[in-house]
Amino acid sequence: MTILIIEDEEPAYRRLQKMLKEIEPDHNLLPQIVSVSSAVKFFKENDEPDLIISDIQLSDGISFEIFKQVNIKCPVIFTTAYDQYAIEAFKVNSIDYLLKPVKKEELEKAVSKFKALTSAAPAAPAIDINKLLQSLQPAGATEYKKRFVVRYGEHIKTIDIEEVVYFYTEDKATFLCTKDARRFVVDFNPDTLDSILDPKIFFRINRQYIISIHSIAEMFAYSKSRVLIKLNPPAKHETIVSTERSADFKHWLGDEK
Repeated sequence: MTILIIEDEEPAYRRLQKMLKEIEPDHNLLPQIVSVSSAVKFFKENDEPDLIISDIQLSDGISFEIFKQVNIKCPVIFTTAYDQYAIEAFKVNSIDYLLKPVKKEELEKAVSKFKALTSAAPAAPAIDINKLLQSLQPAGATEYKKRFVVRYGEHIKTIDIEEVVYFYTEDKATFLCTKDARRFVVDFNPDTLDSILDPKIFFRINRQYIISIHSIAEMFAYSKSRVLIKLNPPAKHETIVSTERSADFKHWLGDEK
């Protein structure tokens, strides 16, 4: 059995590697892939493995982009830090998922399921990524993200969306900031956040920041029709609405001019 792990977090990769050696000693593990771009390059130049184990959040995007760019027919086990709302969506098309940190017994069950499926059918069906992506999108206008699961030290907690004032990226990580100025890493990139946050409450002012309407303390006219925003709690960086987003931002605020 040939296995490919797509994972950009080294500790998570080593954990999977160790467990696979115990679960399936005779498997052939291909070299680690850490990004969407390197995965696409690999699949264009090499034969598919028997099984893929892939994280969802990679260094340069979400792994679903891989399957949109290349036609992959082998089974995939996704690993994720998504909360229960998102996890339910992964049941579509019988795609396996494992919640991080991955437990050995769960990985063993997933591998056993893969072996049972492949022994029953000579070829696994192609993954319907469009259907999977649709299942991850809110079903209706009121089904936007209601809470986030975050970690701090050895603890895990949930933060209601009403407590979040803005999101920002720094050093390839995405953070949320709460009303009381606490900051936590979240497992969503800005593009994904754009699709799961209520657009009446949150607006992406530039590539780095997504802000809540309730976070705005002051606004100032800036060069090239841009807007300088002072946030509450204060942001770590200067927060300026980009030129291409300025018109939409004014409409979002309620200015129809």
